[in-house]
Amino acid sequence: MSTKEKTVGVVLCGGEGKRLRPLTYYFQKAMIPVGAQQKPLLEYIVRLLSYHGLKKLVLLVGYKGQQIVNYFDNGERYGVEISYVWDNPAYGGNGGALYNAYEQGHFNNAENVLVYYGDILSDINIADFLAFHEKNQFTATLALSTNYRVAVGVAEVKGERVVNLVEKPPLGKPVTIGLVVFRRNSFEYLRELIETKKEVDIMGDFIRVLLNRGLSIGGYITDAFWFDLGTTEAYEKLDPNEVDRRFSFLFQKK
Repeated sequence: MSTKEKTVGVVLCGGEGKRLRPLTYYFQKAMIPVGAQQKPLLEYIVRLLSYHGLKKLVLLVGYKGQQIVNYFDNGERYGVEISYVWDNPAYGGNGGALYNAYEQGHFNNAENVLVYYGDILSDINIADFLAFHEKNQFTATLALSTNYRVAVGVAEVKGERVVNLVEKPPLGKPVTIGLVVFRRNSFEYLRELIETKKEVDIMGDFIRVLLNRGLSIGGYITDAFWFDLGTTEAYEKLDPNEVDRRFSFLFQKK
């Protein structure tokens, strides 16, 4: 069985998207329309996962989740099998939503669980990402980009004088881009967190615990396109024509 066949894809799409208001008063944040064709953001994610061979997807839903269920149904028209896990108020944060799906048995037949944040648009090569994870036998692997630019100008200062000003330079360090894959057996550490915290964050809590326990965490560096659509400001900056150009491969008939 290949790595792709042993991996279940999970999309976090239950949040209220407060930074995207007023859009999210009407849309689930993963359902905001992008590109000239105005397809939901989540459709690009589902198609990308399917394109790279992940055929079992679990969508973690909550706020306005029925919009997602109505649109994607069982996933058949995308060549995937979709199941839905509704948020449980007993488990807070995206880590809690992930654990809720784990506890319900949605990952029982998987070796790996790939988690994709539902407000990220990317054309990352999922198959290559998983191959890297498998080859190195990491407990978890983070997708990282060195293309991130800081949002403000940066000054170079000597003494009390500014000698140079660089507008929105590259950060120069790899940043997480909302995509991580876990070995399923690592979820026992997530269970420990759930028992001690009301709200658990995947990156801030779960990954940190794995690091503190000395487990191996991989960093997959990619120069793929990625765009965080978590704010109205970012949404307004996304070029529909660029979206269509970059993602046309997802809509070509095989």
